[in-house]
Amino acid sequence: MRNMAAPIDRMGLLLLTLLPVLFSISDAVDRSNFKTCEQSAFCKRQRDVKPGQSPYRALLETLELSDTRLTLQLINDNNKVRLLLELYRLQGNMTRVKINELKPLKPRYEVPDVLVKDPPTEPLSVLNRDENGVVLSLGADSQRLIISARPFRLDIVDGPNVLLSINSRGLLVFEHLRLRKDTKSETDTEQDVEQNVAEKGEGEEEVKEEEDQPGMWEETFKSHSDSKPNGPTSISLDFSFPGVEHVYGIPEHADTLKLKSTEGGDPYRLYNLDVFQYELHNPMALYGAVPVLLSHTTDRTMGVFWLNAAETWVDISSSASVQGGSEKSQTDVRWISESGIIDVFVMLGPRPTDVFSQYASLTGTQSFPPLAALAYHQCRWNYNDQEDVKAVDDGFDEHDIPYDFIWLDIEHTDGKRYFTWDPLKFSQPREMLQNLKDKKRKMVTIVDPHIKVDSGYKIHKEISSKGFYIKNKDGGDYEGWCWPGNAGYPDFTKPEMRAWWASMFAYDQYEGSMENLYTWNDMNEPSVFNGPEVTMHKDALHGAWEHRDVHNLYGFYVQMATAQGLIQRSGGVERPFVLTRAFFAGSQRYGAVWTGDNAAEWGHLKMSIPMCLSLGLVGISFCGADVGGFFKSPNPELLVRWYQAGAYQPFFRAHAHLDTPRREPWLFGPENTALIREAVRQRYTLLPYWYQLFYHAHRTGQPAMRPLWVEYPENAATFAIEDEFLLGKDLLVHPVTDEGSRGVTAHLPGEGEVWYDVHTYKKHQGNQNLYIPVTMNSIPVFQRGGSIISRKERVRRSSLCMQDDPYTLYVAVNAQGTAEGELYIDDGHTFNYEKQQFIHRRLTFAEGELSSSNLSPDSQFSTASWIEKVVFMGVTKPNAATLRTAGGLESALEFEFEPATELLSLRKPGVNAGADWTIQLR
Repeated sequence: MRNMAAPIDRMGLLLLTLLPVLFSISDAVDRSNFKTCEQSAFCKRQRDVKPGQSPYRALLETLELSDTRLTLQLINDNNKVRLLLELYRLQGNMTRVKINELKPLKPRYEVPDVLVKDPPTEPLSVLNRDENGVVLSLGADSQRLIISARPFRLDIVDGPNVLLSINSRGLLVFEHLRLRKDTKSETDTEQDVEQNVAEKGEGEEEVKEEEDQPGMWEETFKSHSDSKPNGPTSISLDFSFPGVEHVYGIPEHADTLKLKSTEGGDPYRLYNLDVFQYELHNPMALYGAVPVLLSHTTDRTMGVFWLNAAETWVDISSSASVQGGSEKSQTDVRWISESGIIDVFVMLGPRPTDVFSQYASLTGTQSFPPLAALAYHQCRWNYNDQEDVKAVDDGFDEHDIPYDFIWLDIEHTDGKRYFTWDPLKFSQPREMLQNLKDKKRKMVTIVDPHIKVDSGYKIHKEISSKGFYIKNKDGGDYEGWCWPGNAGYPDFTKPEMRAWWASMFAYDQYEGSMENLYTWNDMNEPSVFNGPEVTMHKDALHGAWEHRDVHNLYGFYVQMATAQGLIQRSGGVERPFVLTRAFFAGSQRYGAVWTGDNAAEWGHLKMSIPMCLSLGLVGISFCGADVGGFFKSPNPELLVRWYQAGAYQPFFRAHAHLDTPRREPWLFGPENTALIREAVRQRYTLLPYWYQLFYHAHRTGQPAMRPLWVEYPENAATFAIEDEFLLGKDLLVHPVTDEGSRGVTAHLPGEGEVWYDVHTYKKHQGNQNLYIPVTMNSIPVFQRGGSIISRKERVRRSSLCMQDDPYTLYVAVNAQGTAEGELYIDDGHTFNYEKQQFIHRRLTFAEGELSSSNLSPDSQFSTASWIEKVVFMGVTKPNAATLRTAGGLESALEFEFEPATELLSLRKPGVNAGADWTIQLR
């Protein structure tokens, strides 16, 4: 939503206290409020470890092999601490590696709830074994897993090629739980030694004490102290990718799509933080963290999923070696986390689509949103009152601009008490919602997870009485400052708390709510204005676990509970829509994310593309950026270009800061209003295609918005492209993101492929860089030859108004004269599609015949929509066009042909969109 740039009089004495950490709206992030690796004690310790000196060796005599896993002890020869290595071969060409202390003083945190199920395993078998190591079969062709004993190392190989090496640089470090030296009495020490001896296994050596280093047992950042009662608990492991130059993922960062080397600078940081007006092109942590990295070459795509919810840093370095007379690249990736265990999933591809499927099998797929959620959203911090909402709603009708959702920020509440309404400004919320419903529109209100400490506030009283607040290190309720002033923070890691939170969305609990009201979870990193790095103290307690263990999961759990609440309120019938700012691996199951508090600058517009592409690569397809920029004020050119780009990104919402001038689409003159209207209308015509993309994302885990290399994995020219993207595999979009641009150069991929400009229908050959002159009304978009895309071209005031409207099919013929596509239709808002209540058609064009056939014969659904028009691109003029229905009826179709563009338009086939039919061109 925003950070702490509110006017001082709105927060009173609270903000006066916070002035040292407040910023003016014109300033960028104050980096001094956020740690560097050098200021993070565990990161500094780990980074000080030099490669090539690993003290760990595998004790091969401890190897045990069962049907589901291999276990093996590792020993650190410096301190004699033993670790337990677990290896699993998982179904779907994946390998899981777990490392934990063999006998920890107390359990170490293992991340729950992110995996959708226990991953099914396949048997491992030993192929070879000697005193130096063990060779295991991974089942697939010639893939092997090699365990080297001294020093410990894992290599995954395919024939003669090493795909991935683990600990090849010797950077495995596992800080074991221990008692603090200066708090142990002599008696304690003797008892510890006796217990250690009693628990030692045969041949096990006594643990040696290590010298304490600064920051192991307590740490201070600015005025904040971290007590670290468990002492040092950090972990590290390195991965090497021979032959790899390009790695991607680990969002969220405002940086390039291809990850950069971090040598000589800070690692990429994964630690969910409320970062005010973030800077571009740096590895600072932002609002969400998905610890998934993908490697890609012309031969293979792989992924590494580091399942750890603590603060994590990722170091990336590149090197080259001469092998067989030629230079071979290598990328090395080192993961460092503050606590927990090492739990890693290696996804071996080999294709990009395989990696997406593998990751989806672990953490789930993108939730299938209601169709309306894929339309246009209008937001501002804040619409003033019900009259303001009505005026904005009427303004869209007056200016003939469609929209589906209007949003209310924190000011709609009664004193920042969530689940309430301001009694003066929003005194009749149901009346307001009913007026929107009458126009087939919806609303989103914000519900943040900081709860005003107020004995008269129902939500606070119930959470407090049930003991559901996070505790401070002394056992009392943790309190911090946020928008309401003094606030408590519900412990969403507790299933009981999540269940209670979900129950608060019931219509009889959330007074004034209706079925067309949906939810926005903001500030859920969690944001704590007076906390270290504007977040929660790490020694706060979630039951038996410290906040340091679970931090990156907090937003994940908030969105989970909220989505469940929206589902429950309808009796499990209606699909939810929940937007979250903080997220983790698996958040895709619960809704949408956005890129946070961006700025009205060209660089932020440009950065929205790689930020959303990175999220799509790790399962989160439903991504967008605040159109126009949240902070500052866009000039008309920037605003128009942002609408044009946003219309082709998955989550399409305009949003603005409280202190910015109003920027509804009609406030910048009739010429710019017309340009914005056209961009929004283009979004609405493509809603059938967007909906189909999200159906597939939900079913398969394939990203809706994707980099070019995903579809053209052997084309090295695509590997670093981040100023254009594909929607599915059939639409290529190159937004205009430079001020004053008179042209863009788009890469059209694919040797032998053709691409059609969707506005001019001009055909272009693939495998070229095409210069495209642009004007202010240009949105360069191309349809792939060989595809069929469905549109609805009767744009109305909202998507629901278009539900029964007819379809136009755009058939783009490839060099072979063929094309194929799909059409997916359901009711647009319920879970009934899970009961086979949908239409899924295959559309094919070959040898002059276009046909529609049923892809799901068992499904049952009917639609009033029909096929209004068919547009062929890249065909010759036929003598006749004939429609044949499933009943055998034939009728001649009228058509128009434009020789210059090879464009054929068939008028009014009139056949139902769910029926079998054929059109023959002769």
